[in-house]
Amino acid sequence: MNDENPICSAKGCRTAAVWVLAWNNPKLHTPERRKTWLACDEHREHLSQFLGIRGFLKEVVTLEEWHARPGPEG
Repeated sequence: MNDENPICSAKGCRTAAVWVLAWNNPKLHTPERRKTWLACDEHREHLSQFLGIRGFLKEVVTLEEWHARPGPEG
């Protein structure tokens, strides 16, 4: 995750990120592991659906909320 100027993870999008989509591929990651994609308002739903259909999406929170969390992920 680019902490200085976070941008949306959607292909070709250069818009500022507003959302963090936390996900986990259970075939590759331990249950507590969280990978992240960033999303702008426009691409949040599309990226969430992509991960959700595969059963990977764990949560969607604002970037502000994510950074306010203690620990290695925030």
